[in-house]
Amino acid sequence: MTSQKLRRGLYAGSFDPLTLGHSDVIAKACAMVDQLTIAIGIHPGKTPLFSADERKDMILQSCDPIARSAGTVLSVVTFDDLAVEAAKRAEATLLIRGLRDGSDFDYEMQMAGMNGVMAPKIHTVFIPASPSVRPITATLVRQIAKMGGEIRDFVPPYVATKLLDKFKSH
Repeated sequence: MTSQKLRRGLYAGSFDPLTLGHSDVIAKACAMVDQLTIAIGIHPGKTPLFSADERKDMILQSCDPIARSAGTVLSVVTFDDLAVEAAKRAEATLLIRGLRDGSDFDYEMQMAGMNGVMAPKIHTVFIPASPSVRPITATLVRQIAKMGGEIRDFVPPYVATKLLDKFKSH
């Protein structure tokens, strides 16, 4: 009996907060890999709305059921260096990147080229967002929530609750 090599992917981002666009990409990635690591980027110069632990909680609460139904093992880590380095630590051979539009594609192609030079054994896979979630960005979701707008069409239910709680306390 031959042992099958596990397909491991890494999906990096800030996830501040997790949106339905992110969960759409995660669901599609889970159909492609046996293990998916969500890597939350931590950048000292940025002040996120949610802490890394809060973002990890939102990702696990919202996406673990998606991964389980696909038979994929989901893990969430933080990183403060290059995404390819996080991918190496996770033993991932696929770097998952979501695309909303042509401007995302142009930027992501440049990143894929640079990452390919730095880590030739890690391949970038582009996953196009479903049409219904293409306009969603975490930045716009934060702005809408801050101004008291309705965000339930843009984020998973658990994330909506956390966003509403966050802005009630401000």
